[in-house]
Amino acid sequence: MSYPMRTPSGVTGSVPSASVPAPLPAAVERHPHLATPCRAGWVRVDLHCHTMWSGDSTTTPEEIEQAVVESGIDVLCITDHHAVAGARQLAGRLPCRVVVGEEVRTHTGELIGLFLTERVPFGIPAVEAAERIRAQGGLVYVPHPFDPMRRNLAERSIRELASLGLLDAMEGRNAKTSLESLNRRAVETAGELGVLVGAGSDAHVPDGIGAAYVEMPDFDGPASFLASLAEAVVVGHHWDRPRPWTPRIVPSVKSTDAGS
Repeated sequence: MSYPMRTPSGVTGSVPSASVPAPLPAAVERHPHLATPCRAGWVRVDLHCHTMWSGDSTTTPEEIEQAVVESGIDVLCITDHHAVAGARQLAGRLPCRVVVGEEVRTHTGELIGLFLTERVPFGIPAVEAAERIRAQGGLVYVPHPFDPMRRNLAERSIRELASLGLLDAMEGRNAKTSLESLNRRAVETAGELGVLVGAGSDAHVPDGIGAAYVEMPDFDGPASFLASLAEAVVVGHHWDRPRPWTPRIVPSVKSTDAGS
């Protein structure tokens, strides 16, 4: 199965899933679960990661490309803070498919939009952010719920979104969440609210790619994604190590590069 360079659904990339190579030893050493093969017809999807287009990450295009090669991730949801331009630019060069996303800070915490076609402004109420995501055919995903070390979305907002039918999935494993009890609470709350469960590395450094993801049947677009996510298996572990020091140059990103 191959995919066009850009589609209205927000899926980009032209690499067939079958062509993604097996993980390399360097990535398996960091994340041993990568050594277990993904079943035929399924893909590994990281629903949450960051690049240098996020203000708190300096992962360059070259570094994320190498990380994808090493980890063998099939689909990467690039969810930079308040930016979608990086995801769009990287989609044409990464050896995997890319879902254009954005992590948006709302009045009551952070929310992720997936399959976006344009940037969602920050600093608006969570309900409005979710409505803007849905208006462009996207999916609403709550990252690192209940984790007080992150800008987690307030539980009242999570429940409000669910009651309004504006919540598609919650992050049942965030690789940077150190307490397993918080990940378990997220899974239990998702079940209570009747929403799906995802997982992401929340990688802000290249080596974080592969730390957490879901394995799910292959998909094509947001509706197919949700159907497949209903069968997904969460894979991963806690991983929040700093970047090893190396001499490097981080390209500058213009403020206009953040927009749609």
